[in-house]
Amino acid sequence: MLNIGSHISSSKGYYAMGKQAVKLGANTFAFFTRNPRGGKAKEIDEADVAKYLELAQEQDFAKIVAHAPYTLNGCSADEGLRKFAKDTMADDLRRMEYTPGNYYNFHPGSHVKQGVEIGIDYIAQMLNEILKPEQNTIVLLETMAGKGSEVGRTFEELKEIIDKVELSDKLGVCLDTCHVWDAGYDIVNDLDGVITHFDSVIGLDRLRAIHLNDSQNPFESHKDRHAKIGEGSIGIEAFGRIINHPALCGLPFVLETPNDDEGWAKEIAMLREMFIQN
Repeated sequence: MLNIGSHISSSKGYYAMGKQAVKLGANTFAFFTRNPRGGKAKEIDEADVAKYLELAQEQDFAKIVAHAPYTLNGCSADEGLRKFAKDTMADDLRRMEYTPGNYYNFHPGSHVKQGVEIGIDYIAQMLNEILKPEQNTIVLLETMAGKGSEVGRTFEELKEIIDKVELSDKLGVCLDTCHVWDAGYDIVNDLDGVITHFDSVIGLDRLRAIHLNDSQNPFESHKDRHAKIGEGSIGIEAFGRIINHPALCGLPFVLETPNDDEGWAKEIAMLREMFIQN
């Protein structure tokens, strides 16, 4: 089965998100834990969560992927911004325990002229302070396009973060197709080579989710502009190879394309038609 969905608004709670995913033909979804720009999170409604968990079991949902606000920067040069990132993520992980066993994805951050090694140290320090042995959520570092001073533009940078985290069994990676293409990983002409390289550097056991996005930009542009599936420089044929690759096909795939519900439903249906794995 192809595990695929899109980003869904979390404003109405878990059960509404689950119902919306079913309406789109999805069996997974992603959502922001709070406003993408930050702010206070909506209180957890335990009755709503219980209804969602029942629905997820009925619909045989794959793991869902929560997304931290874009504003979190755990390696900022500003100590206050680092504290904000740490406190917000700690609160998000506490809330994630209401739906245990799922994923929490975040952008590693930007070192803002401090240097990538300092950025990596700050990110690892934050994770060491908030990860708990008893938590049931796996935190995913997202692959980045490499614009500006982003950390995580290479598999090696992500591996450095993982190696510095004491509870590294609580960490995984979310691979974004637009980001890695823009970063210089040729998933169009050498998908096998990219997967082999990922395995040799990080290990495929760490790869837990895929963001499926075409790119508005040419290869190795380091710009990060998402496009609809098949309407960018990656192209529809490459996505067929990605979703059917034996190392990837069992993972949750999340669409972050510039679309609305109707567009995501069409993309989900199109990709399901392209899926040929048993």
